[in-house]
Amino acid sequence: MRKIYFLGFLILSSLLFSCKSGQQGELVGAYNKKFKNKTIPYGMVFIPPGRTLIGMTDEDISFYQGSPSRMTSFPAFYMDQTEITNAEYRQFVNWVRDSVAVTTLGQSGAPNLYMPQPAAAAGTTVSGQRNINWKAIGKSGVLWGKNSAYKARLQNMYYSGNDALPGKNEFDIRKFRYAYSYLDHDLEAAGRNDPSKSRQDFIQTYTDNPTPGKANEHPSVSVYPDTLVWKLDFSYAQNDPMVDSYFNHPSYDGYPVVGVTWEQATAFCNWRTVLYKNIASARKLPENGRLKYRLPTDQEFEYAARGGRTQTKYPWGGPYIKNTKGCLQANFKVGRGNYTDDGGLYTVDARAYIPNDYGLYNMAGNVAEWTVTAYNRSATSLLSDFSPNYVNTAKGAKVVRGGSWKDIGFFLQNSVGTYEYQDKARSYIGFRCVSDYPGNALN
Repeated sequence: MRKIYFLGFLILSSLLFSCKSGQQGELVGAYNKKFKNKTIPYGMVFIPPGRTLIGMTDEDISFYQGSPSRMTSFPAFYMDQTEITNAEYRQFVNWVRDSVAVTTLGQSGAPNLYMPQPAAAAGTTVSGQRNINWKAIGKSGVLWGKNSAYKARLQNMYYSGNDALPGKNEFDIRKFRYAYSYLDHDLEAAGRNDPSKSRQDFIQTYTDNPTPGKANEHPSVSVYPDTLVWKLDFSYAQNDPMVDSYFNHPSYDGYPVVGVTWEQATAFCNWRTVLYKNIASARKLPENGRLKYRLPTDQEFEYAARGGRTQTKYPWGGPYIKNTKGCLQANFKVGRGNYTDDGGLYTVDARAYIPNDYGLYNMAGNVAEWTVTAYNRSATSLLSDFSPNYVNTAKGAKVVRGGSWKDIGFFLQNSVGTYEYQDKARSYIGFRCVSDYPGNALN
């Protein structure tokens, strides 16, 4: 007991001494609230800091002119284990759908509109989001009840008139739009010495009513995937079943979402950040210093794909696409007219095949993936040798990494990237998120 009392006395004395030191003008520091810096976000893996050779280290094809190899260092970050799946992206679409409905009906709404438990997620469209109980909505698409005003407003969520198919009641997906804002640090750095600029000039805003001619205001983002990419990407191919079912059928829930533009992927990252922070705040959950979600940079993707290895050709480490048993290790176009020998005709489950040494699935094949990096073949010489990224504030092409189910084996290499315009959706491009780690090592 004496030891316990003595230990308590020492602790109390140290606390009193530190308070008195601060009051006496000593430098004691103003510390932030402590947190345990070792909680990995759900569905993500920790990518440790390190260095590796980035760029072409193996075979090339004529006129590809890939980036030359050079040693590059990276800070730690988190990365999704898999590509974002249809089920995960559908959570975003459903949130926006409910947000639009709440805005349409007003925050009070009808008593039977909401789910029993409130959801604390809040976005820029509405101040307090709550999950809608769509089971309370009748087959005709209107609320059960006698409130004709609410019935009429809710009916605006569905296709009507000549846009509606006879006998079907379908949501008007054109109304599923996401509005948000963020501070653009690239614009902020470029204009910091311009006295004519204020902070609002550096805030990028996606709104339902953008001001004409204002460079930093843009239309809100339509979030529903473009399912017609299965028809548009391939001429004279019978892909109608994929148009009808790929995003909505339960069989494809664990498959990577496709048909999303770079802008939609970026909007998803913003929503995912808001979702966690607001839930954590409402339920008093520890945020653990978690930073925002975003798309990976071009070089971050390659660094993570290599799995801690240097000068490896593929994410699985070996120089061959087949393993020792003769099995293909990714989903790609095996040969002319041969899409099936790898086990999938189109995409496959996001957890198919063996993950790399960091635990990341399908860093090559299945779907190619958006990065935040602007495409510029000549940018390599301009980049820093630590945490590099090439940015361009103008709309244009973005780097796409990893190769896809319709690409030949060359594009599965860690060092190979292609590009696509940021407003284009494809049946072979998806994405995954990263989140910056606030520190140097997981502790």
